[in-house]
Amino acid sequence: MATKSGGSQSRRWIADVKTDSTHPPPGLFTKSASTIARSLASKKVSPKGPVSGLRMLTYFINRTGKGLDENRRKELEKAKELLSKRIHRKD
Repeated sequence: MATKSGGSQSRRWIADVKTDSTHPPPGLFTKSASTIARSLASKKVSPKGPVSGLRMLTYFINRTGKGLDENRRKELEKAKELLSKRIHRKD
């Protein structure tokens, strides 16, 4: 693990995170916003429901950080909005 004092280890804690709550298919986050939202809301991808899918999408956006180009970020944010609307409709 990385140390606060900037030690020789450069690994980040995020590399150790392993989740089994969602199972997105490879390449999902490169598709359209509607496809991403629909897929993350499905029980096959998110067994715990669309809220879990929304968490996975947020995690992906945060993890990619500065490496995400502007157009892709906009598409992913649009997918977040669509998924959020789907969650609130069910309430």
